[in-house]
Amino acid sequence: MNDRTKAEGSGGLAIKVTAAVIERGGKVLIARRMKGDSFEGLWEFPGGKIEAGESPEECLRRELLEELGVEIEAPEFLCSVPFETSGLSIELMAFRASLVAGEARSHEHDEVRWVEPERLEDFDLAEPDRLVAATVFPRGRRDEGTKGSAS
Repeated sequence: MNDRTKAEGSGGLAIKVTAAVIERGGKVLIARRMKGDSFEGLWEFPGGKIEAGESPEECLRRELLEELGVEIEAPEFLCSVPFETSGLSIELMAFRASLVAGEARSHEHDEVRWVEPERLEDFDLAEPDRLVAATVFPRGRRDEGTKGSAS
């Protein structure tokens, strides 16, 4: 496939995927993978595989429109998380994005939710998404302004 390349030194395949960190009203959007999907039942920041000839930003716009029926603008790169699964090397590139049109609806997920960043640890996030959450919403920052909140 065009979106896969040999991973340096691993002998496996490398896939680049994107994820959107979308915040609104002090909450962040997460989605739960459907049964039968890889990572089924786990929560994630929405996004998907980069197709041949597509930039990460173009991928994110396409995936969010297809999966959630929303349009975004101005994706801002946040971090990159490499991980291995089932003989694949995957690089998850996370971007902060702003909604410009549509209301997030579950087209390819069991459920979508807006949650407070400090509650992300209450959800069974896929490992790479957990690493993104820890990077984007570090514990110290998440505790600010959440007086009296229990983790």
